[in-house]
Amino acid sequence: MQQVKSEVFLAGARPVDPRALPVPVRRTRWQRAASGLTRIRVLHGGAVRRGAMIGLALAAALGLIQLREPIGNLAVTLAVLAQGEFAEAGLSIGEISISGQTLTSEQAIFDALSIPPNTSTLAFDVEAARQRLAQLPAVETVSVRKTYPGDVAVVITEKLPVARWRVDGITFVIDGQGEQIGEDRGAYGDLPLVIGDGAADDALAMIRALDTFPQLQNDLIALSRIADRRWDMIYGSGLRIQLPENGVAQALRKLTNYQNEYQLLDRDITVIDLRVESLVAVRPSVTDPAEKS
Repeated sequence: MQQVKSEVFLAGARPVDPRALPVPVRRTRWQRAASGLTRIRVLHGGAVRRGAMIGLALAAALGLIQLREPIGNLAVTLAVLAQGEFAEAGLSIGEISISGQTLTSEQAIFDALSIPPNTSTLAFDVEAARQRLAQLPAVETVSVRKTYPGDVAVVITEKLPVARWRVDGITFVIDGQGEQIGEDRGAYGDLPLVIGDGAADDALAMIRALDTFPQLQNDLIALSRIADRRWDMIYGSGLRIQLPENGVAQALRKLTNYQNEYQLLDRDITVIDLRVESLVAVRPSVTDPAEKS
């Protein structure tokens, strides 16, 4: 192997006084900090940006929470101002037409509509008013429509009344489910009258049973529920027919046969007892003054 002298590597070199070499300048604290930030930005830039975005989002959320009440107050104020402007522009509700109601009072409908004075047609919530009206006892279906500039039309379909129910001296109109849908003020005198606790719940079944025997409905003034178990039929003549707890249809059929053959309902009797299936018991009217005492 050929040896190379050290002079080959030192070609062109010259002797230098070490004291003449440059001394490195010391970096200041701020320069070191800037260098550190640069290092962090280069190595962890993505994480830093995500953290900054999260911090900004939290700050914005806190700001919105603090401004929530002022913003809400401003929105209410603007709504009131707009309401007044719409009303002054001729868009306030001026006419309300109601149709289809009989049991439902107009006052109850106005209360459910809840339209304050100077309410603009634009601000009136039709669906909210319809839902309130649908909760009235007698209302089956209802539609609410507003027509510009200032009209509101309400069309109501009421539930079908099937009977009157007298309780605590007040007569109500009830539907097929026994629900009170209004107070009878004399307009439903042709409906059957039921009285007694629990009469409303079972009225429809008894009324339908009687519909099969129209002959028994002459001069019938009321159906009385007894102990919430059975019915008595009360006639204008004072006659009371006591029906059984079960087998009502058979008892009515038997009573019809007795009426056809013997005119039993026209006799001078006060009670016909059909509670026992194999018997028909009657109680004559008392005509002897001695018997009355």
